[in-house]
Parts: sequence; C-alpha cells; structure tokens
Amino acid sequence: MNTLLLLLLDTRAPAGAHHHSGGIEAAVGTGLVAGLSDLEDFCQARLRTSARVAAAFAAAACHLQADFPERAPLPALAPSDAPRADAAPWTPPDAWPPPDPWAELDAEFDARTPSAAMRAASRQLGGGLLRLLRSLQPEAALVTPWAHGARPAPHHPLVLGAGVSLAGGSPELAARAAALAACASPASAAVRLLGLDPFAVQAMLARLAPGIDDCARRAAKDAAGPPSSLPADGAPALDLLADFHLTAEVRLFAS
Repeated sequence: MNTLLLLLLDTRAPAGAHHHSGGIEAAVGTGLVAGLSDLEDFCQARLRTSARVAAAFAAAACHLQADFPERAPLPALAPSDAPRADAAPWTPPDAWPPPDPWAELDAEFDARTPSAAMRAASRQLGGGLLRLLRSLQPEAALVTPWAHGARPAPHHPLVLGAGVSLAGGSPELAARAAALAACASPASAAVRLLGLDPFAVQAMLARLAPGIDDCARRAAKDAAGPPSSLPADGAPALDLLADFHLTAEVRLFAS
C-alpha cells in the first residue's frame, strides 16, 4: 500500500467522518447498546447488512473508475436543451442515450438506503471525502464522474471506491475500507459516548477483522455484476435509529 492510499484511508484525515457515529449514538440513546459486548453485536449486524452493501458499491466504483479513466466531461443540461411543448411525447427505448454509469450507481445505492437520514449522512460523508481527494490529487478530474449524479454530493462508497482506484488500490481494498469504516466509526464514537476503554475497543475490532475481510472478499466478487445486481441487504432497525436520531434534543454527532 502506497503513502497516498494511507493518507486517503487514515481515520484522522479531514474528511468529516469524526462528525458521524455510524448510528451508535441513537443506539446508545435508546439503550440498545450499553457496553462493549453490545457494541460488538452492533458492528456484527452492520457487517451482515449495510456494510456489505457499502463495500460492494465501493468496489464497483473502484472498478468503474479504473475502467473509464478517459471519460470526457459531461455537459450540464442547458436551458435550450429542455423539452419543448411541441417536442415528441415519447422516444423509443432504442433511441435513448446510454445511462451515465456513475449516476446509475449512485441511484442504485440511494434505492438501497431507505432512511432519509442515512442518505443525507452518506452524501455528507461523500462530500467531505471528495474535498479530501481534491486536496490529495488536485490534478485528477474528480468533478466529471459526479456531473449527472444526484446533488448535493455523491454517496460516500462511490467516492471511496473512486479514490482508492485513483490512488492505485484494488476493488477489494476499497471494499475492505468500506467494511472497516462501518465498524470503526461506531466503535470510535462509542468510546466517547460510553466511556469505553479504547484498548478494549481496538481488541474488539481485531476480533471482527476476519469478518471484515470476508465481507470485503464477498463484496468484491459481487461488484463484478451490473449495479442492479449489487447486494441490497437491509437493516430496518438501523434505518429507524437513524431517523430517530434526528429527533434528539442533544446530539454529539450528525448521524
């Protein structure tokens, strides 16, 4: 692993991740997580659900970045290009322009994130990581991939995968980074929220390491297919906790 990858994946990098708890603040607030064993169960649940989805999309984005490095800029829709009142009401599918792969990948991840709060958090994290990438690699054309995506920012796994590719990493590394973040983010926040021993928390993450590696390997294999075939494992409890978190009067974390 080269130094650029280390800088990109460093948890101390200014990408905004320290503002997010990965759902653990709401879990602590509702009493679902009260100690180290609960935290480990919480992380294991994420590995089986949302982490697998994020890891697969990060790997897919890494593939996409590597496969289309020569992408031409995508022009914004000009006012003159807007549909006219006298325009044909329907165009046969074989005449439709090919879908933008980045917008398609972004939309597929959006569809797998039913919680509005989680979607917003993912885009906030994506925006922060995009700023970091632009500072690390100012020569890279990082605006182009997201030109036709949803606003205000692309989802975090997509930026992570593209960044790992630009820094010379593999899709499996991108998947591993996403899976690790799904556990490390709530673990780090739990140290502050519950006053846990940080060494015990790191030991807990070490116990989860085989599961994180397995999640990454499976996700990298899943990423070889089209976006519509990527994992869609749901975690309704995590979705509910994310929306509940927004109702808390006092919050240390944005999500």
